[in-house]
Amino acid sequence: MADIKTFSCIRPKADMVARIAALPYDVYSRQEAREKVQGDEDSFLRIDRPETQFEEGHDMYAPEVYSKAAEMFQQMLEDGRYESDDEDSYYIYQLVMDGRKQNGIVACASIDDYQNNIIKKHENTREEKEQDRIRHVDRMSAQTGPIFLAYRAEEQIERVVTEVTKESPLYAFVSEDGIAHNVWKIGDTERIAEIRQAFSKMNEIYIADGHHRAASAVKVGLMRRKEHPDYDGTEEFNYFLSVLFPDNQLKILPYNRVVRDLNGYDEQSFLKRVEEKFTITPSSIPVSPACKGSFGMYLSGQWYELAVREEFCSEDPVDGLDVSILQRELLEPILGIADPRSDKRIDFVGGIRGLEELERRCGEDMQVAFSMYPTAISELFAVADAGRLMPPKSTWFEPKLRSGIFIHSI
Repeated sequence: MADIKTFSCIRPKADMVARIAALPYDVYSRQEAREKVQGDEDSFLRIDRPETQFEEGHDMYAPEVYSKAAEMFQQMLEDGRYESDDEDSYYIYQLVMDGRKQNGIVACASIDDYQNNIIKKHENTREEKEQDRIRHVDRMSAQTGPIFLAYRAEEQIERVVTEVTKESPLYAFVSEDGIAHNVWKIGDTERIAEIRQAFSKMNEIYIADGHHRAASAVKVGLMRRKEHPDYDGTEEFNYFLSVLFPDNQLKILPYNRVVRDLNGYDEQSFLKRVEEKFTITPSSIPVSPACKGSFGMYLSGQWYELAVREEFCSEDPVDGLDVSILQRELLEPILGIADPRSDKRIDFVGGIRGLEELERRCGEDMQVAFSMYPTAISELFAVADAGRLMPPKSTWFEPKLRSGIFIHSI
C-alpha cells in the first residue's frame, strides 16, 4: 500500500514564483545552463546547476560547487524570496499546455515504497548521474526537483481535485514557453485524509520521469538512516518530493531518432534492405506516424511512411514497443547501431521539437531520420509491471515540471 504523505513546503513568494521556477536541471547542457542563468539572479537553475557560478572548466562535481548551491538557496531564504508553510499539506500542481490540463498532487513518497517496488521503475540509472544529485540533495538538505509519478486514475482523488481547483490558486503564471502553471494548497484535514486513504489503496505507482532524481533521493535517505540509527520512519529523509498525476491526463510525445550515415549502403540498397521488414510508401508531406507499428523516415529530402510487417511484431511488453521494433529490425541489423546508449552515430530528438528538427539535422550532421509513434502510458505501465526496462529514449513527457516551486527539507 502506497504511503504518500503531506509535507511542510518551502515555496516562493507569489510575486517571485514566475521568476524563480525553472525547467529541470537535466534538460540543459552545461553551456546552455550557463547561458540561461547569465545575468539572472532569480532562476532556480542557478541552484540546480551551481557549476554555472564558477569559471568555465571548473570541476562541476567539486565539493565547493554543491556548497555554492546551499549558499545561494540560503540567500534566497534570507532575502525573503521564499516562505515556509507551517502545516503539512498537499498541493495541486496544474499544468496547461495547448489547452490540455493535467492535475498533479504534490506530496512526498516513501523511500520504502521505492525499495519494495510499490513505486515501479522502467529505466536504469547511471552511477555518475546519481552521484551528482546525491551530493546536491545531501549538501542542500533538501529536494528541489519533484519526481514525476503516475497512477491509474482514481475517482476519489479526482473529486477532491475538482473541488479545490474551483477555488483561488496560490500561484497562476505562464512560463516563457507558453505553459500555464497553477497551484492550490490542500490544508483541509478532511480532504487530506481522503487523498491519503485513496493512495494507501494503491499497490502500484510508476515513475514517469526522474529516475535519477528518485534514486538519488532514496540513497540520501538511506545514508541519513545510517547516520541516525534511532530513526523511527517518520523523519523527512524517509520521503522524497513528488508530483503524482493520473494516467488519463498524461501525454507522451515521441522520441525520434537521427542517424549519421547509412552504414556503407547507398540509398537504393539501403531502401531495399528496409523493405525486407517494412512496407515503404513515399510521402509528399512530413510523416507523423498515425498508429502503432508505423514510422516516418526522412532521407535525401524525401519522406517515407514505413509499416512493419506483421511477422516482425511482438506481444511482449518490451519487444512489442515501436522503439524496440525499430532498433531490432532496422537500426541494428541494417545501420549497425548495436548499442544506442553509447553509439555516437545516433542521436535522439524529443517530439516537442517537431519534424522540422529532423529535416534540419539531416541537412546539417545526419543522413537519415525516423519519426516515431509515441509510446502509450499503458505500455510504460505494462513494462514496469513485468519488472522489465524500457529501451533508452522511449518516452518524452510534456509539459515538464518546474523546479524551485516546491522544496522539501530533509
